[in-house]
Amino acid sequence: MARVAPFRNLAIRASDGPAFLAGLVIAVPVAATLVAGLVFGGGDAWDHIRTTLLTGYLLGTIGTLALTGLFILAFAVPAAWLVTMYRFPGRAIFEWLLILPLAAPGYVLAYAYGDLMGVGGPIQAALRSATGWRARDYWFPDIHSLPGLAFVLALTLYPYVYLTARAAFISQSVCSLEAARSLGASAARSFWRVALPAARPAIAAGLSLSLMEAAADYGAAEYLGVPTLTYGIVRAWTSFGEPATAARLALVLLTLVLSLVLFERWSRGRRGSEQNSRRWRAVARAPLTPLAAAGATALCIAIFLMSFGLPVGRLIWRSVETSETLAPIGPALMNTLMLAGAGAALAFVLALVIALSQRASGVLPRVARLTASSGYAIPGAVLAMGALVVLGLLPFTLTGASALIALAWVYASRFTAAGAEPMVAALARAPASLSQAAGSLGASPLRRAREVDLPIALSGATAGALILFVESLKELPATLMLRPFNWDTLAVRANAYATDERLAAAALPALLITMAGLLPVIFLSWRLSRARPGAPE
Repeated sequence: MARVAPFRNLAIRASDGPAFLAGLVIAVPVAATLVAGLVFGGGDAWDHIRTTLLTGYLLGTIGTLALTGLFILAFAVPAAWLVTMYRFPGRAIFEWLLILPLAAPGYVLAYAYGDLMGVGGPIQAALRSATGWRARDYWFPDIHSLPGLAFVLALTLYPYVYLTARAAFISQSVCSLEAARSLGASAARSFWRVALPAARPAIAAGLSLSLMEAAADYGAAEYLGVPTLTYGIVRAWTSFGEPATAARLALVLLTLVLSLVLFERWSRGRRGSEQNSRRWRAVARAPLTPLAAAGATALCIAIFLMSFGLPVGRLIWRSVETSETLAPIGPALMNTLMLAGAGAALAFVLALVIALSQRASGVLPRVARLTASSGYAIPGAVLAMGALVVLGLLPFTLTGASALIALAWVYASRFTAAGAEPMVAALARAPASLSQAAGSLGASPLRRAREVDLPIALSGATAGALILFVESLKELPATLMLRPFNWDTLAVRANAYATDERLAAAALPALLITMAGLLPVIFLSWRLSRARPGAPE
């Protein structure tokens, strides 16, 4: 009997070189942060932060994540269940409207809600006008608080869980639900005992991703006055000029984020409740009673208005009613487009290399893809610290072109996975026999990659390229830490205006960021609406 080499798939080939280089480009900022935090992160500044501020940063971050997670589940899971399982007025519209909050970063919603719910905002002004009260005569929720931050972040991040939960509910077999109903279970009991356990791994994966984004937030936490680890990292660098201390804080945040990644992997690896019926039938939406249908419509309207309609409408109103700072927006817009384009282009090239390398079975392509996925989970502030460490070891200063190149590098390190995964999915749908047939005709590996795999990968690149551009457009903490002096983007300009309480001036750049994010989100929603089993491709 021929002996099978147990590690034949782990061989490293010369053709894996591009994948190795792509993975290296992505991994270096994280590795540099680890080294700097472990080796150079001590000293008096770190001792001061550790004894006076670190507990507050940790409690602020953990409390924000816990409360954000509860809000997200309360918004996302009922909405996903209703639009998947039932017929009610407006269901087809809400199916895609509820995804739109993905277009607005958390700091944009924080600015809008700070304006809406402030003492001088329209909500409290209307309350005082209707009752005759003064500001001190009543209690009103304070948006500038940890619960306020969690509420704002949940409104912009719940679509991650909504999408994964909806996909899980769509893919389940109605046979299991019918079996539960035939045994006397009510609709609510069937949801809690059958549908929800089956969807739990998908919901946990979406929740983990949304909480990683919440941990990476800086702009909303800073504006709403909640001390978090990301806030501490940016402050240690921009305010105190302590890169080593910021690297140590980044190491703490990295540990917390990796814990979320491990939780996601663990939840995905669990078996959960299997669909064990041999007959699979797609879910048919059931009608609701008039009262229940009105309640479902009202819930979806409330979630949409809170997460998108009200804050975006307020930004539009503020932009229209004032012409303040219209002139300076032009340079910031050009800087934003240039920087986001450069970061997206670099990330797109890395994503394409990683996607094409997945046709091979070597270890380096798999490591490169895993590195890209891990980079997406790392907050921008952590990657910016790594870039600062690398620049400190090289004969470059954080000015001019070197700072912009570093920013594009950080964008690519964080967002490459968002471009690679659609391309990998497109390649996975194509039969491997196409590439094998080209090889049997004498085509070299390079020619097969160029003439067979590349056109297939590019068929899944449209969504990836749009996502890369918009994610780069919205990134704030890394841009604040690495941008050249007096070189602003829309995100930086909006943050500066909001920090100075000039919300009217912050409205226009924040609105432009949100509008730029609408195109890929609408495209994603359209694709998902056609992904229901049995629907035409």
